[in-house]
Amino acid sequence: MKILHLDQNHPLLIHQLNDAGFVNEEEYTSSKPEVEKIISKYDGIVIRSRFKCDQQFIDAATNLKFIARVGAGLESIDIPYAESKGITLISAPEGNRNAVGEHTLGMILSLFNKLNNADKEVKSGLWHREENRGIELDGKTVGIIGYGNMGKAFAKKLRGFDCKVICYDIKDNVGDENSDQVSLETFQKEVAIVSLHTPWTPLTNKMVNSEFINKFSKPFWLFNTARGKSVVTTDLVSALKNGKILGAGLDVLEFEKSSFESLFTSEIPEALQQLLKMDNVILSPHVAGWTVESKEKLAQVIVDKIRHKFH
Repeated sequence: MKILHLDQNHPLLIHQLNDAGFVNEEEYTSSKPEVEKIISKYDGIVIRSRFKCDQQFIDAATNLKFIARVGAGLESIDIPYAESKGITLISAPEGNRNAVGEHTLGMILSLFNKLNNADKEVKSGLWHREENRGIELDGKTVGIIGYGNMGKAFAKKLRGFDCKVICYDIKDNVGDENSDQVSLETFQKEVAIVSLHTPWTPLTNKMVNSEFINKFSKPFWLFNTARGKSVVTTDLVSALKNGKILGAGLDVLEFEKSSFESLFTSEIPEALQQLLKMDNVILSPHVAGWTVESKEKLAQVIVDKIRHKFH
């Protein structure tokens, strides 16, 4: 089987596939139309998010047996069309779930303890102790939306804290020893902290909007290490201003490019400009699952799944 690699990943991916007898070729710079001209020669492709595998791309890939994405989500692929062509879709949420869980916890602790602001002040020669008094995670009710690989990994990280963990998911019976599954109504009534761990789908697109936010019984903290387009930035900014949301930790933003490799195409939207100035908001550039260890784990999961299915 011939495999075309469209994004660079950990070297073990190609090395181990070579050892397993697959023929691997690399093409990291060609445009989508250029790749479409040669893709019919390949049985499989390995991608991250460089461009979309849409109907046009899939039609050109006449011999394709699988698409493997070195990441958790498959939103860059036209899933129904690919499956209608008998193409196997492979992803690796197991590979970076631990990294996402740690990053989410880190964002909460940083925001609760005002570490970014305190660090900036001390480096500027200021010593404001009372203004930087933090709050504790212990005793809070943490709510997780989306209780799959990422949500479960985050809940596991919370075991060392004396906090209540509940989850909401569209699938039934996903709760475990680390989190009780509840209805959305109960979720919105009880939580003090909301953490999103959902894939991007039509259901989760613009999910956190004013209507959703206003259904919570009390002000809460919001953390998103999932997908940026799940949160309406304008509505988030309004909720931060009126106190309905106490603070936010965002690893992903609504205005990211679909490749996740850059943020802005032109000028910075007004809502984002306001978000960037808020001391109760902490931001990172879509790196929650982006650790030294996860790079290797993601590659290993992909190798194992390809070998299991096609070797």
